[in-house]
Amino acid sequence: MKIYPYNGLIIAHIYNMKKEEIFLVTGAAGHLGYTIVSQLVSDGKKVRALVLPGDKLSACLPAEVEICYGDVLDPDSLDRFFSIQKDTAVFVIHCAGIVTTSLKYQPMVYKVNVKGTQNMVDAALKHHVTKFVYVSSVHAIPELPKGQVIKEVDRFDKNLVYGIYSQTKAEATQYVLDAAQAGLDVTVVHPSGICGPNSHTLNYATQLVVECWQGSLPMGVEGGYDFVDVRDVSQGIIASCRKGGKGQCYILANRFISIKEFFRTFQNITGKKQPHVMAPMWVAKAALPFCSLYYKIKKQLPLFSSYSLYTLRSNALFSTDKARLELGYATRPFQDTMSDTVTWLKNQKSIT
Repeated sequence: MKIYPYNGLIIAHIYNMKKEEIFLVTGAAGHLGYTIVSQLVSDGKKVRALVLPGDKLSACLPAEVEICYGDVLDPDSLDRFFSIQKDTAVFVIHCAGIVTTSLKYQPMVYKVNVKGTQNMVDAALKHHVTKFVYVSSVHAIPELPKGQVIKEVDRFDKNLVYGIYSQTKAEATQYVLDAAQAGLDVTVVHPSGICGPNSHTLNYATQLVVECWQGSLPMGVEGGYDFVDVRDVSQGIIASCRKGGKGQCYILANRFISIKEFFRTFQNITGKKQPHVMAPMWVAKAALPFCSLYYKIKKQLPLFSSYSLYTLRSNALFSTDKARLELGYATRPFQDTMSDTVTWLKNQKSIT
């Protein structure tokens, strides 16, 4: 600020020197990461994406994105990723992670989700970034009895959640929050079941849409989950870079959608008839060995597993009040999400 005297008055002239800024995004070739970097580029932001060497999906990223090849498990590559000129505001969005519906311990899931996150936090502290946003999951939050609304918590314990994915996300989330005590400005977001367009790898929800189109599902399953549009989650994450409180967590969910409603919405949009019979859980569990063999032959992620069936009958009543109030978080109708997903899959020639 410079002060100028004028006619006996003091006039304050404030120079609006806008600080250079950059967004560093991990997992940028994934469903959520791709959507985030695409939105940032659309907003005119400078973006650097961390992509695994040899990842063919990096070719799908917007041309404006600066690609840095590296690995969250390689601290040296992270030093290159975090190497930014001085006087630059650095916003880090850590999306990289492995989602699994397996209940078996998988060393790589632990390494990427926990050790990779620890490496990212340590690098962020070392390079004095402006903001660190960690993409956790609602699965990291202990489940409450059905009928009770699940809200944000401030402590995470892997022993209070079920399954290797949930446990790794809980452990990583606590490490991120502990970094706030070391001076890092961290915010954690907890998306629910992400769906919508832009899934080049055909994640679980997108694969379900493809199978609905192909008519390969003989019946549905009783239960459902909270499905949220990837674009709404992306907007919430970007908003948290500036509005998210230090050491605060925000649930980015939508609402409970049963598998029956999922099918009905798809049928209304496409005109393709879907199963009306919803198998009880005991029938679905009995069919798991056959489902596993079916998806193994097709070389696809299994839509149904012990963990996914557990999820479909779990409490999926999440509160988004905090995110809506503090981040300006908003969600669109599920019908719009389904319609846009079908259109995107058609454009990608994934369904014909």
